[in-house]
Parts: sequence; structure tokens; C-alpha cells
Amino acid sequence: MITAMETLYKQNITHALKILRRCIPDVQDTLGLGRSKDVNAWSKIVDGKLLTRLSPDFPIMATICGGGSSGKSSLFNSLVGERISPVGGSAGLNRRVLASVHREIFNRPNILSDLFEPFGCLPDPLKDTQDLTVSGNPLYVLSDAVPQNLVLMDTPDFDTGAKGTYINRDITLKALESSDILIYVFTNSNYNNRENTDFISEMLTGIGMRKCFLVYRVYPSFETEEVHEHAMTVARNLYGNDADRYVLGIYRADEDNAVAAGKRFMALYPVRKTDPSFITALQSMDSRELRLELLSSILKDVLLMAGDLLEHARISRDELRLYLDALQTAQSHCVHEALKHFPMDRVVKRFVEIWTLTDPSYVKAMRKTGRVVELPFRVLLDTPKKIKDIFSGSKNIELQRDVTDTIEEDLVTALNRMHYKTVNPEISVSANLKDPVTRQMRETVERIRTDNGLKNDQNPHIETTEKKGFLTFFISAHPVVFQEQEKLRNRDWKSVLASIISRRDVIMDLSQGIEQELKDLAKNFRRKMGMWSKIRQTFSAFLNVVPATVAVTYILSTGDPVGAVGIKVKLTGLFGLHDIYALVAIPATTGLKRADQKQLDDMLGPIVRAWLNNKLIEVKDLFEQEITGGIIRAAKDAVDEAETLINQIQANIEACGRY
Repeated sequence: MITAMETLYKQNITHALKILRRCIPDVQDTLGLGRSKDVNAWSKIVDGKLLTRLSPDFPIMATICGGGSSGKSSLFNSLVGERISPVGGSAGLNRRVLASVHREIFNRPNILSDLFEPFGCLPDPLKDTQDLTVSGNPLYVLSDAVPQNLVLMDTPDFDTGAKGTYINRDITLKALESSDILIYVFTNSNYNNRENTDFISEMLTGIGMRKCFLVYRVYPSFETEEVHEHAMTVARNLYGNDADRYVLGIYRADEDNAVAAGKRFMALYPVRKTDPSFITALQSMDSRELRLELLSSILKDVLLMAGDLLEHARISRDELRLYLDALQTAQSHCVHEALKHFPMDRVVKRFVEIWTLTDPSYVKAMRKTGRVVELPFRVLLDTPKKIKDIFSGSKNIELQRDVTDTIEEDLVTALNRMHYKTVNPEISVSANLKDPVTRQMRETVERIRTDNGLKNDQNPHIETTEKKGFLTFFISAHPVVFQEQEKLRNRDWKSVLASIISRRDVIMDLSQGIEQELKDLAKNFRRKMGMWSKIRQTFSAFLNVVPATVAVTYILSTGDPVGAVGIKVKLTGLFGLHDIYALVAIPATTGLKRADQKQLDDMLGPIVRAWLNNKLIEVKDLFEQEITGGIIRAAKDAVDEAETLINQIQANIEACGRY
């Protein structure tokens, strides 16, 4: 009778195992690792040895096995009480698995598919005994002679062949792997054959610890002590020091020519005094106890294998995340490189326009009556020719060269570099050690090395070098991105480059977003100014120095600005960047005083920052549309999906471990 505890055990384990069975292959596919032999073997074990057999009343699968001419078929015929399986003096006579199934078992729904799931096919009913001598699917016969809780299988010789090639090994393997217990038949000529016993030992102890009966076909002249000694040699070769625990019984079958000729059934005699008759031993086996014990043993090994597969998936996930971080860091560098030089006159002019349009009425009235100096406005908003005329006495002020050529040159350089890094089998990137993302990447590298037990020069996928506060990563592309990389390689890069360059106005134009930011800056600046004296002091200083910026570019730098007077503005890095600055250089000939410099910092700093951060995002979007987007999306999706699957695997391994 099945207890409520056994039912709960089955339900909980079944649920957890089904999730593991789905998630472990899925995470391999998600990470582009393919279905490895380990995953396929693990899945086969779960399907064939656990999911279909979790019911405690599932019949015991007992398989008769042994070397050539050991007497397997004679024993099978003796146990079922019929001369079904061909016997004779030729080794390798039988080529198929033959199962004897009790009629009571046969009436259960789906029993054949569950019993023979490890074979990958359903058995055929035996119609002609000669069919057993031809390779093919397993065959079965109905018999009431075997116990109702038992399915008995006869197998071909597993050692027939030569030079390591065994003609029946594959089909025998499937039978042995599907078994709950083995009935190992051996003779005096092969009882100490280590190749045979090593093969059987692997079947018994490889996944879960299965028990066995030992049947020694021996000359009648052999004394019981000698038979026992030889049998224990076999037992120790199979189980080592645990032999007594896992050997269910030891029996002898005396040589008999009539049995060998198929004229008489084989008679088995217990070797140990504690062992009952063989048929009694089969009938008295507690299938529920044996099943639970075996399933617990198999489950333990399955969970260990699942843990190893989980760790492999974690390492692959971390390698993919590391590659993604490196790619995005490299993209940030290239995006900033695309904005390396740019004249600030356009954005500053627009800010002054917004400022003047939002002047209070009394300021506008003052300007009309001449009480506010207007020359700087006219200078700032007028043509470059007039600017040049006004500053004609300053030889060091030179007007900006053609903006379009400069932007195109910077953009092309950055695009080519990013394209090369993206399609390359390995990506390299240097990042400041102070940056949090860099520290996170280094921690990931160290974790991968620790999990793999590798040193820096032993990991074929990851290398790092450290120098002067910067860490350089060399990371192989992950299998997840191979397909997207190939798509990018197959595109006509010259056409793509021309298409991107035709959109360089994305960099030059003032977008709607920056327009709103400049308006907000104007409002904030007015709110902070306060008293009229402060308005006049700060605003007048700003208007008198801002025309000098018309002919000036900004330069991105990761260090302190060197050289002429300038405004250093810290930017928000897009990814993995530390202390990125825009340096707006002010010609030294403007004769700025320290107070004026401070006022200029207060006014121009937010303007520069607002424009640059806006452009960084726009150029990043341009890069992702044409170069990196497919790879970044594939990597992010895989990381997210793998993370979900890994969490599910971990949770259900723990759930199985509690039962």
C-alpha cells in the first residue's frame, strides 16, 4: 500500500525534476553552448531512471547479463518456465533484449512506454524465437511465472567481438542502464576478468548504487567455500568495500550438458546460508523499499551532476556579461571620440537667445533705453565676420575651421574603430580602476578564474593587464553573439558608413531635448541670481566674455586640462567610464580675471554639460542602430533569460535536496 508520505514525495520530486529537466537544457541553449554530452546524458538519466519511475509501485526491472556463453538465456528460460530464448554453444547467438512481463503489469496504462523509455522505442511482441538472433528493437513476452512486481530481461553478450569492438554493446548498455537490479552470470573462465567486471561495475555504480544477484556457473566439483571466494572476488571488483551491502544473494549453477543444450532448466542453489532460494529472493523483494532506496541514490548523483551543469552555466553567463560590459565600455569610448571636437558657438548662441527672450520686462526696457550694454549681444548673435572684426586686435583668436569636416573626421574614426571591435573574435578595452563598472568587471574575472580553478594565463577566453591605474581586458566573443557578429560582417560596411555620415547632423543640430534643457537652465540661473546687483554683476560678466567662445572647440579628456584657461565640465559616462570631462578652452588673450572665470564656469558649465550629455545619448543610439545594437540586445536577452533559468535550477536543486 502506498503511503501519503510516498505520494507527497513523488509529487514534490516530480515537480522539481520536471523544472530541472526543462531548465538545464534551456540554459545551455540560451547561452549558445549546444547540447553537450554531459547534458544529454543527464537528461537521459532523469527521463529514464527518475521521472518515469518515481511511483514506489513501479515494477522492478531485473536484467540478466554476462559474458558470452555464460548461461544467461538458460537462466531466463528457467525463470519464466518456457524455452523461449535460444540457447547453444555459440557466443553472441542472441542479438536483442527480451523482456518477460507479467500480465498484471501489462494491463497498466502507458507501462510499456515507461518501462522502455531508456531504449527510445517501444518493444515488439515476440512472434518467432529466431527474431532474437537478428538485431532490432526489444521484444517481450507475457508470463505469469515471474513475480508481479518484476520485469525480467535477457540481454545479448556484452563482450562478443574483438579489439575493443563489441557487436552487442550498445543494446546491452540500454538494458543495463534501464535496470533496477542486475543478475550477473559468470563462469570460472571469466569471474576475475577485470574488463567484464569493470564494465558491469560502471553500470551498477555510475549513477546511483544498484544492487545485484551473483550467479556462478561452475563445475559440480567446486566446494562451496571456493565458489564463495570466487564470487566475493567478483563482488569486490564490482562494489569495492561496499560489496556486502549491495550483493543481494550469491547462487551457483552447476555445469550440465542438458541445460546447455536447452533440454533441462537451470537449477540455482544458494551459496550463503542466509540466502533463500533464488525464486523466493525475487518474490520477497520489497519493490517500494528498493525503489525508494534506489531513487534516492540516483537522485543524489543526478543533483550532483545538475550542480556541475549549473556551475558551468554560471561561468558562461558571467563570461557573456563580461563581454557585454567590455563592448559597452568600448562603445562609450568611441562615442566620446566621435564628439571629440565641436564648436560651442551654436549652443551658446541659442542659450543667449533663450535668455534674452525670457528677460523680465524691466530688463528689456533698460536695454531699450541703453542702460544695459548691448554690444556683447550684437557680437554674439552677429556673423563670424563681425566677430573677427571686433577681435581683430587679438592675433591668438582664430575662427573655427569647417565644422562639417571636423565632425566627419571624428565620426569616421570612431565608427571604424567600433566596427572593428564589434566584429572581432576578441574585444579589448581599457578602463579606469576607480570606475565601479571596472571593479565589477575585475570581480567577475576573478570569480570565473576561481570557479574554473585557473590562473591569469590559463583562461583562453579572458586576459587582463594592469598599468598606471588602468585595467585592460582582452575578452573572447561569446557564442551568444556569433550570429549577430556574422550578420554585421556580411553587411557592406562602406555603404553603412556612408549612411551614418549622411546623418552627421544628429551631432550638430540642437534637438528638442536640448532646447528644453537650455530653457530649464535659463530659468534655474535666473532663480539663483536673486538681487538686481547680482544680476547685473554676473550677467554683465557673462556677456563680456562669452563672445570669445565662438571660435573655441571643446576637447574630451580623462585627466586634468592642461594649457590655456578653460572650463572643465564633468560628464556622466554612458557606461564604464570614470571622470570624463569636456574642456571648453578660453583663449588666454581674453584676459579673464579669476572672478570672471568663476562666473563663466557657473554659466557655461551647465550649458556645456547639458548639450554634451544630450549628444552622447544621440550618438550612442546611432552606433547601436548601425553597429552594436543586435549584439547588445542578443547578449542582454541571453543574460536575463539565463539568470532566470539559473535561479530556477538552483531553487529546484535545493527543493530536491530536501526530500
